[in-house]
Amino acid sequence: MKFLILCLTGMTLVSNVYASALDESGQSILPFLEKGNYAEANIFVIDPKISGKVRNNPQLVDNPQDLRTGDMAQSFQYYNAALKLQLNEYFAFGLIYDQPFGADVLYPVKQNNSYSETKNLKEGTSVNVDSQNISMILGVKPYQNIQLYLGPVYQTIKGDVALRGNAYTTFFNGYDANFKEDSAIGWLAGMSYQIPDIELKLAVTYRSKIKHEMNVEESIYDQPINVTSFEKTKITTPQSINLDFQTGVNQSTLAFINLRWVNWKKFNIRPTQFGAITQAITSELTGGTYDQGFDLDSHRKDQLYAAIGLGHQISEKLSIGSEVSWDSGTGNPASSLNPTKGAWGLGLGIQYNPTPNYFIATSIKYFWLGDAIAEDGTYYLPITGIKENAEQADFKNNSSIAYGLKFGYRF
Repeated sequence: MKFLILCLTGMTLVSNVYASALDESGQSILPFLEKGNYAEANIFVIDPKISGKVRNNPQLVDNPQDLRTGDMAQSFQYYNAALKLQLNEYFAFGLIYDQPFGADVLYPVKQNNSYSETKNLKEGTSVNVDSQNISMILGVKPYQNIQLYLGPVYQTIKGDVALRGNAYTTFFNGYDANFKEDSAIGWLAGMSYQIPDIELKLAVTYRSKIKHEMNVEESIYDQPINVTSFEKTKITTPQSINLDFQTGVNQSTLAFINLRWVNWKKFNIRPTQFGAITQAITSELTGGTYDQGFDLDSHRKDQLYAAIGLGHQISEKLSIGSEVSWDSGTGNPASSLNPTKGAWGLGLGIQYNPTPNYFIATSIKYFWLGDAIAEDGTYYLPITGIKENAEQADFKNNSSIAYGLKFGYRF
């Protein structure tokens, strides 16, 4: 089964490149499980098409003749890289760079003014989130087939949010938040079990949550907001668990499974001034019975992800693969900043090995994105009658295509 491991390395290229919430890279540990010394570099391009139809509510729509939102998802790209060094029979060291969380949203300007503002700013609602991770991993083999590994994770994150349109009422139409880049440290730990003769690998990896305290500049129509005293905004990126399994089916075929859980239910974003305004709004709406406000963005459910696939060696230099994936989503109704509910995916890949020690792989994956109702952040508040007004738009029959290119080298 000499070439089976090479086949799988490329076939999982786009396994988890578009997922729920802000999840982007899937935070794979697979490069660290490669034999010997190994390095790889990846580039991914994602082209989502996400649009919906706004509910015909007079408070939400200025021009009911066109209720379309237009395509609000922007194409984007990101990069991953990894280095694994087998120091000796017992110890290994790895570095993995990835961009785990991200978003690129821009609603087009529409005359219905639901998610855009055509009078003054003439802009649509937008979100941009960028993050970077560097994971340092030390592995030790206490037994021949078992490896334990752990290490620190250095993470940076930054972003911008602009709310435009009737969807955010007169209080937040024109609201901008600039999240200054912040860095923080987390950790990962895991265990793998391998039987090289049949190319069997089983690995379970836990990644901790990472707590950030960010400086956020908040304004409405370019005027700074000073409703309350300044405090840093606390954002915690979620903990997760990945399970990776592969085994040889025969001399030329590998089967693989990837499972992932992400604790999005405990994730929320509430900038200081935004939170103070929402507390005042909810207190006014309820006559003081509820004054806890609401989040700029949050999720109601944890994410579950599963992918299963096959890699097949056609010749000594050429391999192909395919996979099917399912993503649970993080709840429905969903935030208008990410109005989808999970996805089904089908991926195909091809890998070419000019020599046994390096390869080039490319993959493509199509996603059928789950239908969702977009809500404004207030849907789940314990306020009578709020759910009907919070539901704003229906997003159906959307899709995404992911492209991947990978270079791998063994030395």
